[in-house]
Amino acid sequence: MNCLIVEDDATGLALLERYLKPFGKITTAVDGLQAVQAFRDAVERGESFQFVCLDIMLPGMDGQHVLREMRAIEKERGFTEHTAARIVMTTALDDKENLLEAIAMCDAYLVKPIHMSDLMFYLQRFGLAR
Repeated sequence: MNCLIVEDDATGLALLERYLKPFGKITTAVDGLQAVQAFRDAVERGESFQFVCLDIMLPGMDGQHVLREMRAIEKERGFTEHTAARIVMTTALDDKENLLEAIAMCDAYLVKPIHMSDLMFYLQRFGLAR
């Protein structure tokens, strides 16, 4: 599995990397602009991400905007529901407004602190892990 972790908090990033490393290749980004560029570059190389953990609160461009950009890139390239990345929004905010805005385009929403069991649930649900 090719995975992108977008997280500006070093501790959170290290934790997600540790959780996801056994499942495949990990790419990281620490801000929204870097995330969109990494996503676009992977698509252009034919190595698109199957799984993305995307923090909502990011410097440069917030996660909601990043999510819209990622989905626009996929749409431009003809991705379908079955070939698009599975994107899990992550946040420290347990806030219905953010949830409602993201849920239309993301595949899941996790409130921090994130536990391995939460990620495993979604990896299995998406067919990305046994």
